[in-house]
Amino acid sequence: MQLYHSPTTPFGRKVMVHLLETGRAPEVEVIAAAGTPVDPGSMPLDRNPLGKIPCLVTETGEAIYDSRVICRYLDDRAGGRLYPPAPRLWRTLTLEATADGMLDAAILMVYEARLRPEDRRHAPWVEAQWAKIARALDSLETGWTDHLAGPIDMGQVAVGCALSYLDFRHAARNWREGRPRLAGWYAGFAARPSMVTTEPPAA
Repeated sequence: MQLYHSPTTPFGRKVMVHLLETGRAPEVEVIAAAGTPVDPGSMPLDRNPLGKIPCLVTETGEAIYDSRVICRYLDDRAGGRLYPPAPRLWRTLTLEATADGMLDAAILMVYEARLRPEDRRHAPWVEAQWAKIARALDSLETGWTDHLAGPIDMGQVAVGCALSYLDFRHAARNWREGRPRLAGWYAGFAARPSMVTTEPPAA
């Protein structure tokens, strides 16, 4: 299989962490790809018409995307290691969706600063994106402690990658402030070998 990926994409990192946690990384060839919404660069447009990564190409040449679909596909191949059976499955999927939503908002904030001319940037829109993230962080702090403390699953992986991305691109926002339980959980999760190995390069 082939995985189109960049070491700075948190969505691709989710896939890499899954591969490492399940011992399947040797089965996948990683192909570097990068681009933005205004410049597709080396994005695999012939594989994913949306021009996004990660994108997985199976042995039969079928393209699979986005990260949640890729992770479910790989987990099925791995025997259901990181997506537990119901009823815990629904909590896992909801937690993964929450983390992915945080990442969507965080990436839009980056694009606003990097791709839009300074005189056309809209500060209230940026703050509205951060408000989504802050609400999600508060929810993780107060309503997900038991799940985060349970057996590792893709919900936890997604949250770990999302929090790491906030450190990577939005460190000044200090997401840890007022959220000691979430910060404590992340400190332990970030030390997992799969997370250490996939740490993005310095910004």
